[in-house]
Amino acid sequence: MIKVEGLSKSFGSQVLFNDLSFTISPGEKIGLVGRNGFGKTTLLQMLLGQVEPDSGEISIPRNYRFGYLQQQIHFTQDTVIKEACLDLREDASLNSWKVEKILAGLGFIREDLQRHPQEFSGGYQIRLNLAKVLVSDPDLLLLDEPNNYLDIIAIRWLVNFLKNWKKELLLITHDRLFMDEVTTHTMIIHRQQVRKVKGGTQKVYQQIALEEAVHEKTRLNDEKKRKQLEVFISRFRAKARLGGLVQSRVKMLAKKEQLKELGKIANLEFSFRYADFPAAQMLAAHNLTFSYNQTAPWLMEKLSFNIGRQERICVIGKNGKGKSTLLRIIAGELPLCSGSIKQHPILKTDFFGQTNLSQLNEQKTVFEEIMSADADLLPQQARSICGGMMFGGDLALKQVSVLSGGERSRVLLGKLLATPSHLLLLDEPTNHLDLESCESLLEAIEEFPGSVMMVTHNELYLHRLATRLIVFDRGKATIFEGTYQDFLDKVGWENEEQESLAVRRSSLVVKTKEDNKKNTKLKKAQLVQEKSQVLKPLEQEMKTLETTIAALEKELHDCTEALIQASTAGNGAAIAELSRQSHRLRPEIENNYHRLDKLLAQHETKSSEYKEKLKRLVAD
Repeated sequence: MIKVEGLSKSFGSQVLFNDLSFTISPGEKIGLVGRNGFGKTTLLQMLLGQVEPDSGEISIPRNYRFGYLQQQIHFTQDTVIKEACLDLREDASLNSWKVEKILAGLGFIREDLQRHPQEFSGGYQIRLNLAKVLVSDPDLLLLDEPNNYLDIIAIRWLVNFLKNWKKELLLITHDRLFMDEVTTHTMIIHRQQVRKVKGGTQKVYQQIALEEAVHEKTRLNDEKKRKQLEVFISRFRAKARLGGLVQSRVKMLAKKEQLKELGKIANLEFSFRYADFPAAQMLAAHNLTFSYNQTAPWLMEKLSFNIGRQERICVIGKNGKGKSTLLRIIAGELPLCSGSIKQHPILKTDFFGQTNLSQLNEQKTVFEEIMSADADLLPQQARSICGGMMFGGDLALKQVSVLSGGERSRVLLGKLLATPSHLLLLDEPTNHLDLESCESLLEAIEEFPGSVMMVTHNELYLHRLATRLIVFDRGKATIFEGTYQDFLDKVGWENEEQESLAVRRSSLVVKTKEDNKKNTKLKKAQLVQEKSQVLKPLEQEMKTLETTIAALEKELHDCTEALIQASTAGNGAAIAELSRQSHRLRPEIENNYHRLDKLLAQHETKSSEYKEKLKRLVAD
């Protein structure tokens, strides 16, 4: 067990932790969440001994081994397989198959294993570092945003690997679905303290929100009582006969602890500006074909699709297969080898891509960059967007040249928010965002009235947003009409293990389609049976009443006819008897109609309730 007690850490005037304590018990897999800048990475570095706390203790068992994903690249072997085998606990010659399995899961093919590590891109070199950590079989695995270096296939493999991990895990990621699928506990750094709960991210955020709501309600009530005491003391201080009572109130006020108002935590605020679009179709792409040079294989060949209004198209696949290239082609940044893109004359497109970060003007301030996005943007609107991107006050006057990669990404998102558009092209917009900001961005995309084409490896986004997919897999780019879950059920990913296909879905999204169908069918049958048990007696009673009313109305009709005949014949005795009979029948019929009306209303209410329950069941 790792035990952390009384941990405090500050950098200048910024306090990260204050008397922070927690434990990591054997077998616990913990997801660490919190805002960017709240100290998640610093806490990992303190566990590793790379950063010293200002105060407090970290107790670590003897011979306890950490496995930490290093960003620094330092390779000493001449092949990938040799480099990955360095950190094996046992004899590498006997266990190299373990390494090969992990490397394959992280996207290395068999031919890659004998290549020199320096031949690979930075992303794949980080994957090699990750493989070395995983094969080392540490007691505690520390992963800080591993998704940033993995494509969707590798992420799905890593999820299965971590779900089977038997030792301890501490994970930082902006992918909520990924975290909830592999962790047993969630720990949040919030207001310089830490809170750890058993369960997923939703549970800890709900608990924090409830506690802060209770705190604020209690604070307001205490403030109200405090003011009442102060008014009493002020009003009766001069009255001698009430001196004892006043003094008791003074002591009560002095003893009463005053709760502080919780400070507001800055959030990224997203709201995309939309320009009205009159037509049904925005653009038509026909036979798109592209390669970066004539000798390389086509990244896409004869790819055709249309984009209409309110579309949500997600572009998915392995890294390096052409996803970002497709968005750059549509944005007009790259020329096609062949094919055509016909856009509506008034179409306004906004593009967010990692390559665009280099296009920011180093000499401009954040405010000036936001203002440059749209000539019609007012200064107060630009200021508001700066604040929404957490560049409030003087921070909006920082030059782009001094910004970090994450801050530049927020500036680029701010420029996107400043520009009215019909079509958003988003290339992995969640990079550099924390979990809370990812959720805000997701909600903003859902609410955007225009269309969105997005490259993402975040499966929560895919499940929530995608209605159509462009899939880069099996050596080609294809269109899939349907949701991401439909794709997993009907197609799936090439070379993915059969047992993992369309199985691992979090409760945040959906269960598998097959389970959903069975569950829905069973619940529907139970609901129909319950509805029948409730409504059938009502229907039977209504039927009986209707028969009774019909018989009574026929009797009244016959009585009325007989009364007319008796009146014509001047038969006084018959008239008297028939009148009494008529007076008896009318209120009886009226009462039965009243009972029927009540039954009809009751039946309609119950029927509507079950109809709504069935509707919710189908929707869920």
